[in-house]
Amino acid sequence: MTEQRTAIVTGAARGIGAAIAKRLANDGYAVGVLDLDETACAATVDAITEAGGKALAVGVDVADEAGAQAAVERIATELGAPTILINNAGITRDNLLFKMTVGDWDSVINVHLRGAFLMSRAVQKYMTESKFGRIVNLSSTSALGNRGQVNYSAAKAGVQGFTKTLALELGKFGVTANAIAPGFIETEMTAATAERVGVSFEDFKNFAAKEIPVARVGQPEDIAHTVSFLVSEGAGFVSGQVIYVTGGPKA
Repeated sequence: MTEQRTAIVTGAARGIGAAIAKRLANDGYAVGVLDLDETACAATVDAITEAGGKALAVGVDVADEAGAQAAVERIATELGAPTILINNAGITRDNLLFKMTVGDWDSVINVHLRGAFLMSRAVQKYMTESKFGRIVNLSSTSALGNRGQVNYSAAKAGVQGFTKTLALELGKFGVTANAIAPGFIETEMTAATAERVGVSFEDFKNFAAKEIPVARVGQPEDIAHTVSFLVSEGAGFVSGQVIYVTGGPKA
């Protein structure tokens, strides 16, 4: 890289998003660290700056049109034109279909799908002007169907179609779009799932690892490594793909 590129990572206060933000900073990018609560981003930003990197915390609801646009413009002004976007922000509101509320449906669809759309639309201008761009959207193995997650599964499957269409529309501008579908990753979100189903997190992880060919659960860094490749110069011929990072074949 001749000049420092700017990356945006949504949902970067903790878990997978924080690992991605730190990895991209380590790779030499300036990083906009976005999350619903700006103060919650402090740990990620501090870790990056203490390691000699450049980062900016921005609080935003990615599902809010004006908020998403303002966040991107602030990053462009304070860090530089963003040409890398990682749409990672996500929530779960799990329930079986007959118990799921419209609010549970709407909130999950809005954060994952509407949020990815609004952020991508706001950032594509900077990418097309630069004739370089990398969009990585976080899907999930739940896109293949998962009991109790009709909202999340629909959102994550939607992310895959959204990604493939971005690849078709933006390719001629030097912009790639890919999706990563993680399997079991050890985060606060999977810990909350264990609590919801009433088992200890250790037992939950051990059970999951038995079903995974590489015999372990994933770490946020496993996803960050994959992102690092997909946003690199060398990945310019990889676009419109869904990469299942699951420790074994899934799709």
